[in-house]
Amino acid sequence: MVDYHAANNQPSGGPQTYMEQENDWDRDLLLDPAWEKQQRKTFTAWCNSHLRKAGTQIENIEEDFRDGLKLMLLLEVISGERLPKPERGKMRVHKINNVNKALDFIASKGVKLVSIGAEEIVDGNIKMTLGMIWTIILRFAIQDISVEETSAKEGLLLWCQRKTAPYKNVNVQNFHISWKDGLAFNALIHRHRPDLIDYESLRKDDPVTNLNNAFEVAEKHLDIPKMLDAEDIVNTARPDEKAIMTYVSSFYHAFSGAQKAETAANRICKVLAVNQENEQMMEDYEKLASNLLEWIRRTIPWLEDRTQQKTVNDMQAKQEDFRDYRTVHKPPKVQEKCQLEISFNTLQTKLRLSNRPAFMPSEGRMVSDINSAWHTLEGAEKGYEEWILSEIRRLERLEHLAEKFHQKAAIHESWTNGKEAMLTQKDYETSTLSEVKALLRKHEAFESDLAAHQDRVEQIAAIAQELNELDYYDSASVNNRCQKICDQWDTLGTLTHSRKDSLERTEKQLESIDELYLEYAKRAAPFNNWMEGAMEDLQDMFIVHNIEEIQGLIAAHEQFKSTLPEANKEREAIQAIQAEVQKIAQSNGIKLSGANPYTTITPRSIDDKWEQAMAMVPQRDKALQGELNKQNSNDTLRATFAKQANVVGGYIQAKMEEIGRISIEMNGTLEDQLTHLREYQQTILFFMPEINTLEGYHQHIQEALIFDNQYTSYTMEHLRVGWEQLLTTIARTINEVENQILTRDAKGISQEQLYEYRASFNHFDKSTSGAEKGGRCDHTGSLIAEEFKACLISLGYDVENEKQGDAEFTRIMSIVDPNNSGAVTFQAFIDFMSSETTDKDSADQVIASFKILAGDKNYIMADELRRELPPDQAEYCIARMAPYTGPDGVPGALDYMSFSTALYGESDL
Repeated sequence: MVDYHAANNQPSGGPQTYMEQENDWDRDLLLDPAWEKQQRKTFTAWCNSHLRKAGTQIENIEEDFRDGLKLMLLLEVISGERLPKPERGKMRVHKINNVNKALDFIASKGVKLVSIGAEEIVDGNIKMTLGMIWTIILRFAIQDISVEETSAKEGLLLWCQRKTAPYKNVNVQNFHISWKDGLAFNALIHRHRPDLIDYESLRKDDPVTNLNNAFEVAEKHLDIPKMLDAEDIVNTARPDEKAIMTYVSSFYHAFSGAQKAETAANRICKVLAVNQENEQMMEDYEKLASNLLEWIRRTIPWLEDRTQQKTVNDMQAKQEDFRDYRTVHKPPKVQEKCQLEISFNTLQTKLRLSNRPAFMPSEGRMVSDINSAWHTLEGAEKGYEEWILSEIRRLERLEHLAEKFHQKAAIHESWTNGKEAMLTQKDYETSTLSEVKALLRKHEAFESDLAAHQDRVEQIAAIAQELNELDYYDSASVNNRCQKICDQWDTLGTLTHSRKDSLERTEKQLESIDELYLEYAKRAAPFNNWMEGAMEDLQDMFIVHNIEEIQGLIAAHEQFKSTLPEANKEREAIQAIQAEVQKIAQSNGIKLSGANPYTTITPRSIDDKWEQAMAMVPQRDKALQGELNKQNSNDTLRATFAKQANVVGGYIQAKMEEIGRISIEMNGTLEDQLTHLREYQQTILFFMPEINTLEGYHQHIQEALIFDNQYTSYTMEHLRVGWEQLLTTIARTINEVENQILTRDAKGISQEQLYEYRASFNHFDKSTSGAEKGGRCDHTGSLIAEEFKACLISLGYDVENEKQGDAEFTRIMSIVDPNNSGAVTFQAFIDFMSSETTDKDSADQVIASFKILAGDKNYIMADELRRELPPDQAEYCIARMAPYTGPDGVPGALDYMSFSTALYGESDL
């Protein structure tokens, strides 16, 4: 049995509830004669409006349903379903069985059947019959009415209030008294069909005319049967609520088509607007990514160019170009790269919020591709800088070696000048024995001198070889000069050997020789060679890179000076030999030829070279002291750079840690957090002058050719990367908050919910990203699988370690961690939590909306789109919809189904 009153009085909210509970006064008045008359007339008209579709009708509601046949037919018409075959017998049992089949069908639709039985209907119980028909009306005419998630009755009332709000003298507050003057019925019709009603001609004090006008227009033009007479309503203190609701629901269903079209058009406009905005963002990303990758592609070959230069000045010009690239050309590209990542993240967030597939950039333009290209650029940049510094060192070394080569070659060529002529003369043929012996001794002294010069020739050859190995640009002229020196040296050796043979052949005829001359020559030659070597050392170029190296040269110079007193004694001894020769010659009346026959080294030349060497000593002192001052200055530059670098490095590290804490422990509203982060970003940018100051110090360091710094572990490259990472991190943090704002606004999440999500997320974020700091664990900003499961359990999700719970957790993980990284970010956590409570557009919804605009056709025409949608969005659809190819198509038909599916399918960008 069906309890009519119980069915009407079930509390709202459950799947079997159609109306809110009615009070006892309503139930007591159900059988009031006036109300019963209104219900009988209204319910009969309502039933006939449906039975006419099957070619029949009823005259008496309590009599015509007694056999159950028309009752079953009514249910089939209004439900669109087939009921069990009725029994055609005339006996009471056949009628009861038919009515029970109808009641069973009603119960199968979610109506709790209490107190109404087939016997009461068969017996013509008017109270039970009207209750049953009211239950059917509730279930099939009113239940599906819902406005802003209200119940059926409240939804129908809200719909009436909204539609009649603009009309004067109409104030719909209920389904009885508010309808007595007839203005509300007329307002509903005029709102949807203003061509049918002249509303301004109606008067509130003429309710009968008003009601008759509305009922007649509805019956004639809207196919709504006349369910009540105007007098039934006007002559009743309080019209029957169920009768009025039944009548009004017919108006709602008559006009619901227009409202559905409006709703469908609004939905399509919203979807298309989101899609157009997303497509523009995709195009902007593709353009910016292409430009940045093209700049990287053009820049890398320049950084990989290793064309060698000839001089240090040429390489320093390259270094200046590289510095200009670092300070002028690269910073804007760093900003573009950061903006690209922010745009990509914002686009992906908008796509998720609008239930669109993730944006997949063109091949080679993913953020990872750009990061990879950027990494390659920075690798090339680092290699180019190292190559420039290495080339400068190499060229400095080459210039030093070349100068040293030419200096030694000049000294050697000066020494060999005239030696071939001396070795080829035949002076011994006309000389006396003593002269021949003198010539022989002189030749022995020359051989000694020649042997002493052998080391210099080897040094010249070694330097030439090193210049060749270091790829000196003027190696050809060096090799040519070295070859000439070596060829001449070989010639001198050959001539020396030949002359010695000649002198030895005549030695037998020569007896005496002046031993003093010989001794002088033997001692003067090595001493003279020592002085020449000392002079070469005093003029030798030097290159040092730190204080220790210059101090080593100063110590070696001091050691050399300490040997000068002993060398001066040797010089005085050699001069004493020459003085002794003069003394013996004078005492024995010997006429000297004027020159020592054994050597060309005169006492005057020894004294001159000695004076030259002594003059070079203070010059060498000055040069070494100057270099010491330079190295002290360089050391000061190192310390200055190190001090600033340590400040900058500490600042960057501290700010990176602060940003990490801020991103985890944000307080206040998201807008407050965003403002705070932007102010925090501005304070970081105010630190830029410190970076520029450090760049200035670094430029001085490079100009001074300083390649090491023991006062700091920071390098300029390290600090540049750290600064760029700091700027990128704060920008990403700001972007994350902006995306949270987008998520909150799009999903309708309150600030308190966001706080709750953040608190839950931080509570379970226990893992560490590295070593413990200060005895505490840092938040990582993401949850591993076990932490995320614990968080879900705390929020009430059933994901315990059973088979069903594991399956549910696996499903959730596939949503929040589609890449199987093993970690859930806070943004993914918010997206998941918000998606659990909000509605989403889908392809099926859009297809259903288009189907309404198309009048239930499987295709849509261009003029229908232009009529229902704004011009730009209509043209957008027309340009992208494929022609419809179905068997029911007509020329110009468009396929809205494939278009709607593509909106939620894989992007073609």
